[in-house]
Amino acid sequence: MKWIGNRESDNVEDRRGMSKGGKVIAGGGALGIIILLLNIFGGEQAQQFIPVLEQFNQGQQTEEVQQTPLSEEDIAVGKFVKTVFAYTEDTWTKVLAENNIEYRKPKMVLFTGEVETACGGASSASGPFYCPGDEKVYMDLAFFQELQTRFGAKGGDFAIAYVIAHEVGHHIQNILGTSGKVSQLQQSRSEADANKLSVALELQADFYAGVWAKQNQQYLDVDDIDEALSAAQAVGDDAIQSRTQGQVVPESFTHGTSEQRKYWFMKGYTTGDIRQGDTFAEMN
Repeated sequence: MKWIGNRESDNVEDRRGMSKGGKVIAGGGALGIIILLLNIFGGEQAQQFIPVLEQFNQGQQTEEVQQTPLSEEDIAVGKFVKTVFAYTEDTWTKVLAENNIEYRKPKMVLFTGEVETACGGASSASGPFYCPGDEKVYMDLAFFQELQTRFGAKGGDFAIAYVIAHEVGHHIQNILGTSGKVSQLQQSRSEADANKLSVALELQADFYAGVWAKQNQQYLDVDDIDEALSAAQAVGDDAIQSRTQGQVVPESFTHGTSEQRKYWFMKGYTTGDIRQGDTFAEMN
């Protein structure tokens, strides 16, 4: 994908390499207060405040964050991600404006290992995800190495771009109210029907990723669409279940089969029209 030299998004927070250490005291505020009390009341009277101040000081403890320097490759990938995220901002601002809808720009958090979100804690094992509670996309880039080594996807930077576009697709659903309606419907449905709704939601996010790709054809290289389809193939429910548990259970699907994911991405790419992505109608 062509990206070098283009605008990078200001809405990407890079937490890679950060890890939590032990507890540290946040500042010396309590010591300053003790000195002030000694000056005002004198030594004996000030002593009565010390137990209270010690409890206050304990409450000011915070977790120390340790930072591991990023490699040159890590820095380059981060710049690529920021550029792709900027492409999504430009595309969806334009597309939604054409439909008289204002685009709220989401944020992206790059992390290593684990992360806290408005939707709860998560680890890299969760894979990339979007949290509607804080309107942020969360991504541990180690996922893409696993995508190749464990699930057989092709390499290439557009696999990363496809996943980013898919997660931003969930943000589009949040703006349009689709995800909220699905969540409400799922509460009154059986597990099997709730799963079908989840599949339709995920396939629509794939469709929006395809629409985004169509809108950014000028940046695509000849192999980019194949890289996206290879990633979609690798993350289909049937492909994952086959590799991880040796059998496929369609009733438990939540994201769609490999063929469904590829179909909806390509439908978005060929039409470039957000009105053509009613995956829910075709799931009935």
